[in-house]
Amino acid sequence: MPQRPASTEVRSVFERTHDEWLRANRPDLADRFTAELPGARAAVLARLWGAIAREPLPGKVARPAAGTVEFAHTTVAGPAAAAEPFAVATAGLTIGGEESPGALAAALWPDRPAFAAELDNSVANLALARAAHLRVRPPHDLADAEQSIVDGHPLHPCCRTRTGMTVADVVAYAPEHRPTVALPVIAVPPDRWTSTGAGLPPRLVMHPWQWARVRDDHPWLEDSGERRFARPLMSLRTLATADAHVKTAVTAGMTSATRTVSAAALHNGPVLSAFLRDMPGPRVLAERAGGAVLVDGEPSRHLAMIVRDAPRVTPGERAVPVAALTTTGDPVTFLGQLAAILLPPLFALLELGIALEAHGQNLIAVTASGRPRRLLYRDFGGVRVSPAALTRNGIDPPPLRGDVACDDPAELRAKVLASAVSTVLAGLVAQLVRARGVEPDRLWAAVAPHCPGWLRRLDALPVKAMTAMRLAGTVDDIWTTVPNPLAGHP
Repeated sequence: MPQRPASTEVRSVFERTHDEWLRANRPDLADRFTAELPGARAAVLARLWGAIAREPLPGKVARPAAGTVEFAHTTVAGPAAAAEPFAVATAGLTIGGEESPGALAAALWPDRPAFAAELDNSVANLALARAAHLRVRPPHDLADAEQSIVDGHPLHPCCRTRTGMTVADVVAYAPEHRPTVALPVIAVPPDRWTSTGAGLPPRLVMHPWQWARVRDDHPWLEDSGERRFARPLMSLRTLATADAHVKTAVTAGMTSATRTVSAAALHNGPVLSAFLRDMPGPRVLAERAGGAVLVDGEPSRHLAMIVRDAPRVTPGERAVPVAALTTTGDPVTFLGQLAAILLPPLFALLELGIALEAHGQNLIAVTASGRPRRLLYRDFGGVRVSPAALTRNGIDPPPLRGDVACDDPAELRAKVLASAVSTVLAGLVAQLVRARGVEPDRLWAAVAPHCPGWLRRLDALPVKAMTAMRLAGTVDDIWTTVPNPLAGHP
């Protein structure tokens, strides 16, 4: 790729729009936003560089050496260390002569301008999140802990993309800005309503961003005037009310996916909640009921909700999403304790034919005195269940819809390894190495006793190729690999 001097003075459309809005409406954040932009560009660029190095991307020919990737019409070069998973990039990072991830993407894939725009949007929102984070209180409950996560997905360059949302929307609704959101309760004609699980009355709790965009198309829906006050969790469209978590439909693009609620999800949530209740894995936060508006006789994924149980803790316990988990104690002991409650139950389920997508957002750790005591699992969208394996193990398969049923052992294994090992544990190892200076091999040695022998014999581990999925325009899993840090451990 031709090298040219990079300039941090050249701002994307989103960076300019964010700056203009902040100076008019939040001048307290405007200068901080400007100061955070170079670091945000580097953070998103490093995620993109990592994807370029390891994923099967359009036009990619080879990776002849660390720090160099060949495409059909160009070669991209950059620091090899910045391409490592969970790398922390400093301001001024350049890849292929570019400081802007959007500019790099536009050069590599000029026929996919939407992806370059999503990267620009991710940079602007990440800088805004970092600017706002300097003015927040320490977390004291689960919602606070979830809202304390500033940088979003640790591997996806679209870590803070919010396509379709204005700057005002992001500040009003994104969890990293710690808002309380008034959710409108919409009265639905009974003959246009369907519900699952425990059943719900024909009243749809909606996200206000979504309601503003659909109400004119459905004049027979009526705003009841009732409001449920809630705090957005990591997912933005899932919010904590006084007694439950409510997953709403928000048709904005977040981390490359549009967050609707499908008919399959409405059905599968209560079914899987009941099915997994007595299984050996982590305790699930049950999706007790779902509801949707019928449009042309079918449940509308844009007008739907799921009600999920909130975690319950005892005095002295604290619930924290694993993505926000850290320790001030001995890091080796801590990681071993976490692996002991995470891996054996996941692999026991896998032996039965059940694969949980146990990444840092779906897992909640309940801690006491700084020690992980137990894990809770939520959100069944990424779960895969093998009817054939369940039948072989003498278990009646549950009635599932959509893409949850899967009899491919490699796909089931990839779900578990990519989430729990390649992402959760590898991310914690990277964090502890940086923060505490411990050798990574000592940390993985604490994990190894809790792994099956076949895992320690693998040379590589799967990891989701999220940039490849985005460029392919699919939500179906595409996999790539990273070296297995557990290989050779006794």
